[in-house]
Amino acid sequence: MYDPTVARLTYRALLGRRRALILGALPLLLIGIAVVVRGLAGADDQTASDLLGGLALATMVPIIGVIAGTGAIGPEIDDGSVVYLLSKPVKRPTIIFTKLIVAIAVTMVFSALPTFVAGLILNGNGQQIAVAYTVAALVASIAYAAIFLLLGTVSRHAVVFGLVYALVWEALFGSLVSGARTLSVQQWALAVAQKVAGGEMVRSDVALPTATVLLAVVTVLATWYAGQKLRTLTLAGEE
Repeated sequence: MYDPTVARLTYRALLGRRRALILGALPLLLIGIAVVVRGLAGADDQTASDLLGGLALATMVPIIGVIAGTGAIGPEIDDGSVVYLLSKPVKRPTIIFTKLIVAIAVTMVFSALPTFVAGLILNGNGQQIAVAYTVAALVASIAYAAIFLLLGTVSRHAVVFGLVYALVWEALFGSLVSGARTLSVQQWALAVAQKVAGGEMVRSDVALPTATVLLAVVTVLATWYAGQKLRTLTLAGEE
């Protein structure tokens, strides 16, 4: 199910100079803000939770997921090179699964690691806040990578739609509108983080069992449907 050649090509596409600069900008911004906040406000648990929840989990993680998920396959579809890839003796599910693993890995590295570093800077992992939000970022990375990989297979405007989802639905409605929170990857990840933290600093509006099921279902369905769409693309290219 995992093809090293497809993985190498995908890593090369995602971590090219231009895309790597974009991927690295938000983590550097988060860490820079954490340094400034720690210098001005000192170590404060509530401040750490607010910053990691509002900037890291609600904004940085989904945006990086958009870049990694759509970038894992979208450019190949846009320039037509995906037809060359699909002509190779590699099963379509293998291509999707490999690209998903790469997108997850890139999203985790560029989101979870900076989240942990920022948490340590802000309050030294007091009340397990840094670890809790890091786990949330890891969990969210999986779902976001699957969702945005699917977007990359179904639309030429995947980045635009992905950013609208990340900035409007997750960062705005997912935080402010109670009805939307049940369908928010951010809230599902927060449910896991709440369990890790075990206190009042990290809260989610979704119960942990529900969040776990939804994370698994969305990831599996998005990956499966991306494979189906890739099979359709193959037929279109062959015609």
